Amino acid sequence: MPRNLDIPGSPAAVATGLNLLATPLRDLLQRPPVIAPPQASIREVATLMRQERASSVMLVEQGLLFGLVTDRDLRNRVLAEGLDPQRPVADIATLAPLTLDDSRPAYEALSLMARHNIHHVPVMADGRAVGIVTASDLNERHGTSPVHLAGEIYRQPDVDGLVRVTQRVPLLQRHLAAAGAGTESAGRIITSITDAVTVRLIQLAGARLGPAPVDYAWVAAGSQARQEQTARSDQDNCLVLDDRYDEAEHGEWFRAFTTFVCDGLDACGYIHCPGEIMAMTDRWRQPVRRWAQYFQQWIDTPDPMALMLTSVFFDLRAVHGQAGLLDALRAGVLERTRGNSLFLAYMVGNALKHRPPLGLFGRITTQREGEYAGRVDLKHAGVVPVVDLARIYALAAGLPEVNTHDRLQAAGGAGEVSPEAARDLRDALDFIGRIRLAHQARQAAAGEQPDNHVALASLSNLERSQLRDAFRVVQQLQAVLVQRYGRRI
Repeated sequence: MPRNLDIPGSPAAVATGLNLLATPLRDLLQRPPVIAPPQASIREVATLMRQERASSVMLVEQGLLFGLVTDRDLRNRVLAEGLDPQRPVADIATLAPLTLDDSRPAYEALSLMARHNIHHVPVMADGRAVGIVTASDLNERHGTSPVHLAGEIYRQPDVDGLVRVTQRVPLLQRHLAAAGAGTESAGRIITSITDAVTVRLIQLAGARLGPAPVDYAWVAAGSQARQEQTARSDQDNCLVLDDRYDEAEHGEWFRAFTTFVCDGLDACGYIHCPGEIMAMTDRWRQPVRRWAQYFQQWIDTPDPMALMLTSVFFDLRAVHGQAGLLDALRAGVLERTRGNSLFLAYMVGNALKHRPPLGLFGRITTQREGEYAGRVDLKHAGVVPVVDLARIYALAAGLPEVNTHDRLQAAGGAGEVSPEAARDLRDALDFIGRIRLAHQARQAAAGEQPDNHVALASLSNLERSQLRDAFRVVQQLQAVLVQRYGRRI
């Protein structure tokens, strides 16, 4: 067991880590890639690694990345198995490894490592390998906050260990707020921790139950899917199974598997979904063909229940397993929603249930009575309306993006909304999110349960003015959609 589970560092130290995590991968590359042809022998590659003092070698053929070999592969697949070192190195390589473009930020490498429990990520530029980033690179440059925490998660041998580690998530959130993290980077970082916990629980379940009888994709829904979590909350997830799935033959294994993972998430503070939108619920653990039927029904018959479900299930992201199962499903869904004016009109009507709290003369209105009197619900009155707008833009244009910032940027490029309006919405979301993140961090520091209800009196005059402007942007763009689709209901 590791002795140090703390998230070290002052907000200033965490800010340094945030700068690192936002750094483009090209700036982290320390050396040109070490490459070899796939036909080289295992011994030749091992000798090359020793000469270059490298922990990995990329196999390249005709300028294209073919595979990846690491020192772990030599240890586990050659020495431990007594394999002939004269065999081609391609026999022990990870073929078609996961890669990232050199323009992507370092936190995406961290997230990829966390989701797939890998330690090396090849970095590409214009389709060619230009280097590799390792878990050691990130840890050596900055051993605090999310990098440290994700590493600790993967070293835990059981659920109890994960529970102890995830108790540090609120501290991470406070450090992110104090370091002035933007909502997009903070959301991705906090979500990467949720992903790591999920993947580790899946690994523990596999160790207990044995290999899965058919392929599956463990899929996050809602804010985890969008990589926009700000704190631990209830879990939303589902399972997409290969169409070879047979309930009588395979159902018992997957029921035990999903129950273990969902109960583990609950123990770690990601509580069971009150609406039971979880993979352990039989309805949300289905083969691809059944999921396709669900979406067809929701799109063709958008009744109130269907619209409620679409706000969850149109935001999906594969966290573990065969992502291609979800990709194929998503492609079919987007074909049905692209330009579907009647369905989109119902989506707009449903989205208008959440409006910015602006009253007469554009003043911010607060709740008048009850527990939250004098407060503004920044989630349902601020964040959710922007998320809804971005989702509608994406479905209308058939865009595959899931993260709200990514959806807005893609929608602006596709002409679904003007680039200027998309930029204004991103800025509005970022400002509302910063106020919300700081509010939740203060509550966590005071030992309170974080919520989304901010007292207007706690904001400065400048903050109130900027918040009003952000709400006004959302209100105006909601009105545009009403004009575009409102008459079709």
